Amino acid sequence: SSPPRAAGAPCGGSAATQGESSRTQSPESLLDIAARKVAEKWPFQRVEERFERIPEPVQRRIVYWSFPRSEREICMYSSFNTGGEELGSSGESGDETRLPFRRGIALLESGCVDNVLQVGFHLSGTVREPATSSEPELLCNVSVSFDRCKITAVTCSCGNKDIFYCAHVVALSLYRVRKPEQVKLRLPISETLFQMNRDQLQKFVQYLITVHHTEVLPTAQKLADEILSQNSEINQVHGAPDPTAGASVDDENCWHLDEEQVQEQVKLFLSQGGYHGSGKQLNLLFSKVREMLKMRDSNGARMLTLITEQFMGDPRLALWRQQGTTMTDKYRQLWDELGALWMCIVLNPHCKPEQKGFWLRQLRRWNGVDVCPLEDGNHGSDAGASLEPVFLDEKLLHRGITSVTNLEGWVGHPLDPIGTLFSTLMEMGRGSEDGAVLDFSGTHSRRTEHPVLPAQRFLEDGESFVSLAVETALIGLGQQRVMPDGLYAQEKVCRNEEQLLSRLQEVDLDDTLVKIFRKQAVFLLEAGPYSGLGEILYRESVPMHTFAKYLFASLLPHDAELAYRIALRAMRLPVLESTAPSGDLSRPHHIVSVVPNRYPRWFTLSHIETQQCELASTMLTAAKGDARKLETVLESIQKNIHSSSHIFKLAQDAFKIATLMDSLPDITLLKVSLELGLQVMRMTLSTLNWRRREMVRWLVTCATEVGVFALDSIMQSWFTLFTPTEATSVVASTVMSNSTIVRLHLDCHQQENLANSARTLALQCAMKDPQNCALSALTLCEKDHIAFETAYQIVLDAAATGMNYTQLFTIARYMEHRGYPMRAYKLATLAMTHLNLSYNQDTHPAINDVLWACALSHSLGKNELAAVIPLVVKSVKCATVLSDILRRCTLTTPGMVALHSRRNSGKLMSLDKAPLRQLLDATIGAYINTTHSRLTHISPRHYSEFIEFLSKARETFFMAHDGHIQFTQFIDNLKQIYKGKKKLMMLVRERFG
Repeated sequence: SSPPRAAGAPCGGSAATQGESSRTQSPESLLDIAARKVAEKWPFQRVEERFERIPEPVQRRIVYWSFPRSEREICMYSSFNTGGEELGSSGESGDETRLPFRRGIALLESGCVDNVLQVGFHLSGTVREPATSSEPELLCNVSVSFDRCKITAVTCSCGNKDIFYCAHVVALSLYRVRKPEQVKLRLPISETLFQMNRDQLQKFVQYLITVHHTEVLPTAQKLADEILSQNSEINQVHGAPDPTAGASVDDENCWHLDEEQVQEQVKLFLSQGGYHGSGKQLNLLFSKVREMLKMRDSNGARMLTLITEQFMGDPRLALWRQQGTTMTDKYRQLWDELGALWMCIVLNPHCKPEQKGFWLRQLRRWNGVDVCPLEDGNHGSDAGASLEPVFLDEKLLHRGITSVTNLEGWVGHPLDPIGTLFSTLMEMGRGSEDGAVLDFSGTHSRRTEHPVLPAQRFLEDGESFVSLAVETALIGLGQQRVMPDGLYAQEKVCRNEEQLLSRLQEVDLDDTLVKIFRKQAVFLLEAGPYSGLGEILYRESVPMHTFAKYLFASLLPHDAELAYRIALRAMRLPVLESTAPSGDLSRPHHIVSVVPNRYPRWFTLSHIETQQCELASTMLTAAKGDARKLETVLESIQKNIHSSSHIFKLAQDAFKIATLMDSLPDITLLKVSLELGLQVMRMTLSTLNWRRREMVRWLVTCATEVGVFALDSIMQSWFTLFTPTEATSVVASTVMSNSTIVRLHLDCHQQENLANSARTLALQCAMKDPQNCALSALTLCEKDHIAFETAYQIVLDAAATGMNYTQLFTIARYMEHRGYPMRAYKLATLAMTHLNLSYNQDTHPAINDVLWACALSHSLGKNELAAVIPLVVKSVKCATVLSDILRRCTLTTPGMVALHSRRNSGKLMSLDKAPLRQLLDATIGAYINTTHSRLTHISPRHYSEFIEFLSKARETFFMAHDGHIQFTQFIDNLKQIYKGKKKLMMLVRERFG
């Protein structure tokens, strides 16, 4: 019968089951059992030394059983992941079928393996790679050496250069694993030669030389010469080497690993600096090291040593050191991973002390190299290097208590002791002997599926591994620890904490675990300075918000009081307090600084404040309906949260929770929401905040929900909450809108009271900031005569000093629109006194206002027009604007366009008499001045436009009775002064003579 297969399904192949059935049908022979054990443990040299003559059948069985029987290791050495886990990425293609292991199986199953021969501890054969559209058929000669169930050397004529075995080596090896009976088996060649006489040996050598004479003849001659020479080195040694004879006693027994390729590839990945997926490739190599460690393969440490050497030799390290710059985060994570893996190696319980000593010397040697990166390079101040702490921290968790001087936290530590312990205990608890590779790093995605086992494993005293894991995590997360220096280390603290919490969330809380939670919660509240939730909190301590939110949610269904105690205690954020105490207000000494005069730079502060806000929001949601609890949470928010945008978010959250559609509004929670909103208003009143407008609108909505008293109250104290503009344009306007009246179901009396408050507010704002609030105040006071008059008076008082022409024109137009033309006229004349239009401002935005003001005066009558024209003449120096006004005034009779019943004479005004004569003179004067101004720097391309301008001037000149004479003199004058501009003067002559 065929020999039995080793236990454990083959990696990804069709599991041969005949071995299992044969074991049940006929018992294994004693020879096979013994030979198998010897083949696994003893180097063959030891077997030969132990017995003078080993019978051939015994030798055959030892040689037979020396080949690996499990496919798992072959899979590990020929793919980036164990066959069982669907990682599927061996490079760019990301296609799992491209992994050498998968391709090897395909070659084997399609009958491409041939000529398989086992000579002693050496296996050879040919593997045919079928032709593809782009490649011709390839025939590969493959040979594999093995010893004690491990492949120790491989060669293949395909010339593959990679860390992993090629598909052809896989195909040949699996052929031997799956079809051992079909492999011709011979003893080591030295045994065969031993059985030959002299003639046979002569024949053997001559035939061998004939078949391969071109390759081996020079070597054969050289060896013959050496053997025939008495004193040659070859004659000093007893016996001769045999590549098929198995291992000698001194040979290290480990799987074949191409060290040169490991070095080359790591060097290549590092040189790509994280681009082209090189970071991913390095992480896959790290995963391979983990896999080897899990399978207790000594190559794990060997491969990690090679990787570390390449990392230490990375030329960028010296460059960064020289420039004083920090390494990239991606790169730093790789260094972290390196440190975590060394920790796994040196803490390995199966590791011999001399081996540990060797590694310690090696790590110290690396640590001495001056390019070794600092633990945190952001400031270059921390001196602990990445690889050294491994040995300092073995006893880390046995201390049990952190003294205040221990500034190093367990969570966020480069070597992640809590995460490591948690993973180990959970894995033990799930009883997964053969489960996933222990992942201590926190840099890779976790396995998603955890085998759900019916029973947890228990320790002797009835404690389960799972409960120990949970307790360890809670102790670590609750430890008071100082925020480290530097962005990367600080982000790592957050990341580490979040990873631990997400793993804790996967654990279902049963009664036993709830007890542990309660015990730990009480312990953390009552403990001394080692606890981050104790009474004494250091200013630089890492906040507990994220952890407390998890504790709160976990404890709430079982012990609400305890849950609130934890969450309220954790709300503290002393790094933002100037001198405020952290415990009760009666104990101002509770904030102590561990490191005096150290103002830490908290790079992750915005994230921390967000977490603090989320903790508060969680409590608000849970406290809905409980007035006492809501009051406590509100106090805590007001005391501990210092960011207006976070308080605003909480106010909005509270509002949403209070007004959920499925129930009546929770009035206490609404009041909490309003209270927080008012705090935001006070905080952002004098500081700029881009969301301020949204905040003001929201606050009015919130006050409306709370009721008419709340609206009245915010209007009474508007100056502590709003700017005058916000108070009039948003607050008062919204309060007096129809939608608010409808929303509040107000009766007439209530409506009037609210409107009075709004008007009072509007007048106060107009007094304080007339420029921006006067118009709003007038609009809001329209329905109340006294208030409206008061607002108008405020505008008049401010017109002289505090307001510009744009604001005054706007209010003037509003007054005309409301049916107050005389008031509009008065304000327009006041606006004119502030205006100044120079000769070239013919597109000024105020021109329309000036034309409107003149039209208004004209419509009111001669006196009004006479009063406004001197103001126009004084303020406007632009000829085209003046001529436009002049033309309009001469077209119609003053007062004719008026809608008002003012009488007038019905005669057009004369251009020879005031006030139009004054306007005409001013217009002519403006044309003359503008002409001279334009001529001082005119270019030929503007000549034709200038001639048109003079034509317009002529029209205005001609309006005067002596205009012809004036214009002719003006032109003559120009020709005299600017005679140098010959071409231009020629054009002037052509047009004007």
